Amino acid sequence: MNVSSQNNLNKLTAAGVLISLGIIYGDIGTSPLYVFKAIIGDHVISKDLILGGLSCIFWTLTLQTTIKYVLITLKADNKGEGGIFSLYSLVKRKAKWLIIPAIIGGCALLADGIITPPITISAAIEGLEIFYPDLQTIPIVIIIISILFIIQQFGTSLVGKAFGPIMFIWFTMMGVLGVSYILQNPFILKAVNPYYAFHLLTANPGALSILGAVFLCTTGAEALYSDLGHCGRKNIRISWIYVKSCLLLNYFGQGVYLWNIQNEMLDGRNPFYRMMPDWFLIFGISIATAAAVIASQALISGSFTLISEAVRLNIWPKVKINYPSNEKGQLYVPSMNWLLWVGCIVVVLYFQRSENMEAAYGLSITIAMLMTTILVSVYLKKRKYPNYLIAIFIIVYGAIESVFFAGNIVKFLHGGWFTVLLGFILFSVMWSWYTARKIKNRYLKFVEIEQYYDIIKELSEDESVPKYASQLVYLTSANFSSEIESKIIYSILQKKPKRADVYWLVHVDVVDEPYRCDYKIDPLIEGKLIRIDFKLGFRIEQKISVLFRKVVEDLVQNNEVDITSRYASLNKHNIVGDFRFVVLEKILSGSSNLSFWEKITLDFYVILKHFSLSEEKGFGLDLSFVTLEKVPLMVTDNEKVVLTRIEAQKQ
Repeated sequence: MNVSSQNNLNKLTAAGVLISLGIIYGDIGTSPLYVFKAIIGDHVISKDLILGGLSCIFWTLTLQTTIKYVLITLKADNKGEGGIFSLYSLVKRKAKWLIIPAIIGGCALLADGIITPPITISAAIEGLEIFYPDLQTIPIVIIIISILFIIQQFGTSLVGKAFGPIMFIWFTMMGVLGVSYILQNPFILKAVNPYYAFHLLTANPGALSILGAVFLCTTGAEALYSDLGHCGRKNIRISWIYVKSCLLLNYFGQGVYLWNIQNEMLDGRNPFYRMMPDWFLIFGISIATAAAVIASQALISGSFTLISEAVRLNIWPKVKINYPSNEKGQLYVPSMNWLLWVGCIVVVLYFQRSENMEAAYGLSITIAMLMTTILVSVYLKKRKYPNYLIAIFIIVYGAIESVFFAGNIVKFLHGGWFTVLLGFILFSVMWSWYTARKIKNRYLKFVEIEQYYDIIKELSEDESVPKYASQLVYLTSANFSSEIESKIIYSILQKKPKRADVYWLVHVDVVDEPYRCDYKIDPLIEGKLIRIDFKLGFRIEQKISVLFRKVVEDLVQNNEVDITSRYASLNKHNIVGDFRFVVLEKILSGSSNLSFWEKITLDFYVILKHFSLSEEKGFGLDLSFVTLEKVPLMVTDNEKVVLTRIEAQKQ
C-alpha cells in the first residue's frame, strides 16, 4: 500500500467521523424504524418476547456488526478500498472458484439497493398515519423515490455535505428518546444477558421467524466495509461507537414502551413513533424521512460503485458511466439508475407496506454476508493467520449467518421469493458475461509477433500500398509482448493491407489495486512497432484515447518517437500525422463443439451485448478516429471434408 492510502485509511479527524455518519450508517441507522415492529409481528406482547428480542438485537450488533465487520473485515483493505469486489480482487489468485461467492454477494447487494429505498422510506412515511389514519402513503413514497433517482444525474456532492449533520441529529434524537424511557425502568438493561435470547429462541415455536426479524438490525453492516475508502478505518471505528450506543439506547427505550403495554398486540402501531411525545411527533417523522432518504442515497451510490467495479472486472456488460462532479468516487450509471428506479417502484406497488417488505429485505443481506464470510476467511489464510483462528471465524460466523438465513428463508413465500428472483436475474447476467468471455478467450489464437517484424517493416515503407494512416493503433488482449492475436496480423497484412508510419499495440491490464494507473513501453521495431501496456486499477475509468494521447506526448517530448506526418507537404511544416484506432469485433460463428450450456451462455451474451456499450465506446475511444472490423471467432476445429473431383466429360 502506498503511503497516502495508508495515511487516509488510518487518519482520524472530526470531519471524517461526521462524514462517516452521513455516508455509511443510513441503512443500519434507520433499522429501529421497523425491527421491533417486525419482531413482535402478530404475537401478543410478552416479557419473554421483549427481553429476548432485545438480547438478540444486542448480541447481533455485537457479534455480527462490531466484531465481524468493524474489527475483522475492515482489516481486509485493498490499497485503502473496501467492498466485496475489492475483497475478491485481493484473494482471486488463491482459487478460481472464488468468483462465485463474489458474484453472488455482488448480486445480493444490488438486490438490497432495490429493496432498501422502499422499506426505509415507507416505514418513515407510515408514521404520518398517526395523524391521518386513512392517509394513502404509497403515492408519497413513489414521489420521494422518483425525485431521489431523478437528482442522481446531477450529482449529490452539494446535498451530500448535509448528510453528516442530519444523521448526527438522527442518532442523537434516537439516543435521547431511548434514554428518556430507560430512566423510567432501568431494569430493561438486564436484557443484555444472553440467557434471554437463548430462552426466546429455544422456547418459542416461531423462533426462526423472530430471528429473521432480528437480522434486520444489522442489514447495513456491509456498507461499513464498502465505504472503507471514502471514510477510513479509524473514522468508521470511532463513529460506530456513537452509532451503536444510540441504536441500542433506542431499542431498549422501545423495549420499555412495549413493557408498558404487555398482553396487547401492536395492531399496526410502530413502537418507534409511539414512544415520541405528541408535540415532537411531526419533527420526529420529518427527521426519520430525511434519514430514510439518506439511507436510500447511500445504497444507490453503492450500487453505482458496485456496477462500475463489475464492468472493470469483466463481470457486467460495459455500460455508460458519468462523473457528475469532481468528488472522488462519485459516479452515475444511467442504465443502473433507471433499473433501480423501476425495481423500487415495483417493490412499493407489490408489497405496499413496509412490514410486507421485511422478508424480502433480510434474505438478500444474509446471502451477501455469507459470501463475505467465505472471502474474508480466504483473505485471513492469505495473510497467514493461524488456522485455528480462521476455523473459529468460519464456524462462528458460518453458524450465525446460516441460522439467520434459515430465519429468513422461512419467509420465502411471504416475500423472500422476490429477492431470490431478483438475485437470480442479476446473477445470470454477471455469470453469463463472465463465462462467455472465458469461452471466447479459449478460442483466441495467438502467434509469435517476432516472425512478422520484417514484413511489417517492409509494408510500412512500401509506397505501392496506399497509406491507411500515419499512426495505426490496435487494442490487443495478448498478455505477453512476444505474442499477438492472429486476427490483428490478418487485419494488417491481408484484410486490405494497412500501411502506416508507426504501428501501435495497446494492452489494458485491470489490476487488483483500485487506483493504480501505470504504463510500460516496449519498442518492438524501432520507430515502427510500439507496444504500450497500461496497468489500470479496477476503479479507474478506462479512457484509452486520453491515456494513449498522454503517453504519446511523453514519448515525443523524450524524443522516443516521431509522429510528424511523412507526407512531404505536411512534413516540412511539422504537421502531426493522423491517428486511427482499429477495433476488431469478434463475431461468433459455428458452435458445434460447444456444450448445450455454453451455447445458451453465448446466446444470452449476444443479447446482453446489444444493450451494452460497444468496444470502442467502452474503452473511451474517439469515435471519429475508429475503424470497426468484424472478424469471425472460430469456435470449431477445421472439419475434415472429403470431396471427390469428377472429371468433366469431353464433348
